[in-house]
Amino acid sequence: MKIIKTLAHNKVAMVGLIVFVLLVLVAVFGPYLYGVSPWKMVQRPFLPPFENSQYLLGTDTLGRDVLAGLIHGARISLLVGLISTVIALMIGVPLGAFAGYHGGWIDDVLMRFTEIFQTVPSFALAIVLVAIFEPSVYSITAAIALVSWPPVARLVRGEFLLLRSQEYVLAAKLNGQSNINIILREILPNSLSPIIVLASLMVATAILLESSLSFLGLGDPDIISWGYMIGASRTVMRQAWWLSFIPGVAIAITVLALNLLGEGLNEALNPKLSGKRDN
Repeated sequence: MKIIKTLAHNKVAMVGLIVFVLLVLVAVFGPYLYGVSPWKMVQRPFLPPFENSQYLLGTDTLGRDVLAGLIHGARISLLVGLISTVIALMIGVPLGAFAGYHGGWIDDVLMRFTEIFQTVPSFALAIVLVAIFEPSVYSITAAIALVSWPPVARLVRGEFLLLRSQEYVLAAKLNGQSNINIILREILPNSLSPIIVLASLMVATAILLESSLSFLGLGDPDIISWGYMIGASRTVMRQAWWLSFIPGVAIAITVLALNLLGEGLNEALNPKLSGKRDN
């Protein structure tokens, strides 16, 4: 409730939250309410936006409805962003937690392992991973997750290094609690605030990565996404600028909404920032 109240006082964060909720609703219910298939040829190719009231956003290079592609693509783009973020958290949080809690040689080994992934630029590594396997929504999601977890591990490690010497952790050790219980019940709940903020920003980054991979021709050819729409129309930008512009605007709005929401969550969950606002 406190988080909601804090967000309610932050107009910018509320705008981000409302836009993101609307996008989720479009992704969930849009394909059922707007029953046009994004693969079906419905009109002549390169129909400009708002020229035909039945197809408001026009048609693409094959005469397919752009609005249908935009609605169906929202589901794939958001799913790739959310699922890859969840997988990255499942990898990064345990590694960072064990490294920060135990320290010593365990910390050294896990952090050196993390640095192996950080030595290669994330986008280049994602390209290599997708290219090795057959480009599909599964390989793209896995590749994005594999290049996204190192920042999570480092963030969690830093939080655990800071909190492991707190009095309540020492009291739990004196009570005979196991290391797993202390990690899961004592330290991790107190580290969730920065993790939640980072996760909201990671979803936006994952959507951009998926769009970039699709633009380079490494997207799933059997599934419509915003990145696929941009990639499929990159050769006709001068002839039909709207085919790249419309999904590009959708991506920009989604990323902006998630960034605004992330900043709002940071303010709501960070006691120092919320204290300054109250003063």
